[in-house]
Amino acid sequence: MLKQLSAQDAQFLYTQTANNLTHIMGVYIYDPSTAPGGFVRFKDIIAHVESRVDTSPLFKRRLHRLPFDLDHPYWVEDEHFDIEAHMSHARLPEPGDWRQFCIAVARHFSKPMDMNRPLWDIYVIEGLDRIPGIPKGSFAMLHRVHHAAVDGASGAHAFIAMSDIDPRGTPVIADPPPPEDLGRAPSSAETVTRAWGASLQSPVKFMNALMKISPAIVSAARKSMADGGMTAGVPETRFNVAVGPHKMFDGTSVALADVAEVRKKVPGATVNDVVLTTVGGALRKYLAKHKELPKESLVAVAPINLRGKSGKASTPGNQVSAMSVPVRTDIADPLERLAAIRDYTVEAKEAKAGVSARIMTDLSQHIPGATMAAVARLLTSERFAVRGTNLFISNVPGAQVPLYLAGAKLVMQHGMAPLANNMGLFVATPSYNGRIAFSIICERQIMPDIAFFRECIDDSFAELMKATPKPEKAKAAAAKPKGAPKPARKSKTVSKPGAKPKAKPKPAAKGGKNPASSSSRT
Repeated sequence: MLKQLSAQDAQFLYTQTANNLTHIMGVYIYDPSTAPGGFVRFKDIIAHVESRVDTSPLFKRRLHRLPFDLDHPYWVEDEHFDIEAHMSHARLPEPGDWRQFCIAVARHFSKPMDMNRPLWDIYVIEGLDRIPGIPKGSFAMLHRVHHAAVDGASGAHAFIAMSDIDPRGTPVIADPPPPEDLGRAPSSAETVTRAWGASLQSPVKFMNALMKISPAIVSAARKSMADGGMTAGVPETRFNVAVGPHKMFDGTSVALADVAEVRKKVPGATVNDVVLTTVGGALRKYLAKHKELPKESLVAVAPINLRGKSGKASTPGNQVSAMSVPVRTDIADPLERLAAIRDYTVEAKEAKAGVSARIMTDLSQHIPGATMAAVARLLTSERFAVRGTNLFISNVPGAQVPLYLAGAKLVMQHGMAPLANNMGLFVATPSYNGRIAFSIICERQIMPDIAFFRECIDDSFAELMKATPKPEKAKAAAAKPKGAPKPARKSKTVSKPGAKPKAKPKPAAKGGKNPASSSSRT
C-alpha cells in the first residue's frame, strides 16, 4: 500500500539547501571491553545492524519524489537495498582526543546524504584513545537519519530498536512490528492523477480546517500584533544570521541526580526548566565575554511531542509542535533565572505558546505540495527568513539503563540537529543512563570558539549547583505585587467635640490571602 509523506515530514525536504541540510544525527560512544573477546570488529557492527533492519520501516524505504513537487513524495520499497552501502568507518588522526573527535563529527554532519537511497547511514569512528572519561579502545557510531523520516521521538525509538539490554544480545524490543508493505513506485500517470485530485480537494479541506480553528488564529494574530509581531521580544544576536555549510560540534554532560538537586531549590521546576536555565546562563556568559549581551532576554524554541504515551514513537515521521521560551539571559542570579523560567513554562506550555505551531500543522496538511514547497523555500531563505527565535533547545528523554550494541556498552550519547537561517545555534539535550548531555551545534563563522561556549555551560550548571535558595520569608517580604495600594497617610484632622469615635477596622481573618506572598515575575 502506497504511503505518502505528511506535510510536516515533507517540509524538511522542501527547505533543504546546500547550506541548510535537514538531517539529524545521533552520536554514540561504545566500550567494546564488555563484548565477547573484549573487542568488536566493523563487520560485527554491520551484522548486528543488518539483524535489526526489520524493527523500523525507515531502514528499507526510500523516497519517490514527484516532478516539480506537484504533490508530497511517497515512501516506496528500495529494490536495491544493500546494508553495506549505508555503513562506513574510519580512524581518528593523532592525537585522537576530544577536539579531533568533535572535528570528525562536525565534518560528517556537514555532508549531504544520498537522497536516492533509504534516508539513513552509519559512520563508525575508531581510535578514541585519549578522550577523558572514555575507556581506551572505544569506538563511536554516528547514525544519521533525514528529518523527513523521523522526529526526535521516533528517531530515538529507531535507535532503541537496534540496541540490546545486555552484552549477550537480548534486544530491547523483543517483538518488532510487522514489516511494512509499501508496494511498487507509482507510475507517472498515477502520480499526476493523485496530485491533481489532491489539488482539487485541498481548498475544501483547507477551508474546513480554517473554520474549525479560526478563533485560535484570530486570537494568536491579535496577540502577535499587540506584542509587535513575530520579532517582538527577540533581540538581534550573532545567531540571527544566514548560516553557512560548515557546522561545528562540541558537548558536555551532567548527572541527572545533580539536575534533581537543582530542581529542589525552586519548587515546581522541571528537568526541562533546569536545562533552559543552564543554557540561558551559558549564553549570558558567552555574549557578555564578547560584549554582545542584549538587555532583553534571548528566546529559544523548544519542541513539544504530540505523540502522547501510547507507544506511537515506533511510527516514523514527525508529530511535534513548538513553544517559545525566554531563557532569561537578562537575569544574573541563577535561581532567580530558574524561577522565572518555571513561571513562564507553567503558564505557556503547549496551551498558549504551542498553539501557533499546532495551527500551522493542521493547515499545512491541506496545502498542495507544489504551493507548500515554494512557500517553505521562500520563508526559510536567506533573504526572507523571519527572526522568530535566537536558538533551538531540544530535550529528548532516553533510556535510563545501560544499552549495548554487538556486545559493546554505550557509555556516552549526544545528538545533532539542523540549523536554519536566522537560527544559527542548536543545543540538543538527550539523556541516557543517569546523565543528560548538552550537545552544541553551530556554524563556524557564528561561533568559532565553540569550546568556550561548552565551558560556559559547565560554569552555568556549576553556579546552579552552588546556589543557595533564599529563605521563603525573605522572598515574600521582597516580592511586592504589581499595583499594590500605597499605605494610607495618617489623618491630621481633629475630631469635633462630642463626636463619636470611628470604629477601628476589624483585623483580617486568619488564613486570608496575603498579597505580599505572591511572587512577582522577574
